[in-house]
Amino acid sequence: MVEPPAPSSDASRGAPPVGETERRRPRNQEDGGGFWRSLLLTVAVALGIRQFLVEARYIPSGSMLPGLQLQDRLLVEKLSYRQRAPRRGEIVVFHAPHAFDPALRSDYQAGPGRCFLVNLPFLGSLPGMQEPACDAFIKRVIAVAGDRVSVDPGGHVTLNGRPLAEPYVRNWCRPQGPGSCRSLDATVPAGSVLVLGDNRANSWDGRFWPGTHFVPNGQIIGRAFFRFFPFSSVGSLVTADPAATPGAAGLPTPAQRP
Repeated sequence: MVEPPAPSSDASRGAPPVGETERRRPRNQEDGGGFWRSLLLTVAVALGIRQFLVEARYIPSGSMLPGLQLQDRLLVEKLSYRQRAPRRGEIVVFHAPHAFDPALRSDYQAGPGRCFLVNLPFLGSLPGMQEPACDAFIKRVIAVAGDRVSVDPGGHVTLNGRPLAEPYVRNWCRPQGPGSCRSLDATVPAGSVLVLGDNRANSWDGRFWPGTHFVPNGQIIGRAFFRFFPFSSVGSLVTADPAATPGAAGLPTPAQRP
């Protein structure tokens, strides 16, 4: 009768069987790969939310004073305008006129890939990354497609033959002289809106762009709907259609428009 072989000295000391070490290495490598996959997935989800659902923006200029102060932080949602057109009174974020004004676009051109990188957090502030065509502006929708709108040198708006009440405007242009602003008299074309800054005396908006007065709806990034900083000013940015107030009776509301 043949005796079974005696256990080796390694086995007697509790050493792992041959091949167990080799099986453990891939598991450690898999853990490392899992970390990077999770990180990439988290980044992809965050970028997807920012690109298609909602993103945070800050106010870089005084064109919307006094309602929006410099460095205010806002949330901009991107779903509403996939279902409907912008409405009067809404505060919108849109691509800079360098991206759609024919008089500016020829001098400032940037592909979507460049603009995507420029608008990533931290990257856009790096030297050499700035690109005017990739900037974003924030203004208020004053008139929508089909509206007949005129703006006098003082910045006051007449919409479809009636003066527009704008309680959010505090800083008007001077009616004449060095502080006067450019006037405007036009009908808003289909698929476009007229936007103006609340700080009527200090806003580069549709009154001043050299090649067009209007923003195509497709150039609008989203609707600013909530201010989350500073904490003393947290709250909704949703405002009623200024043309639908009792003092502007007879003007069609967005719900009545096709």
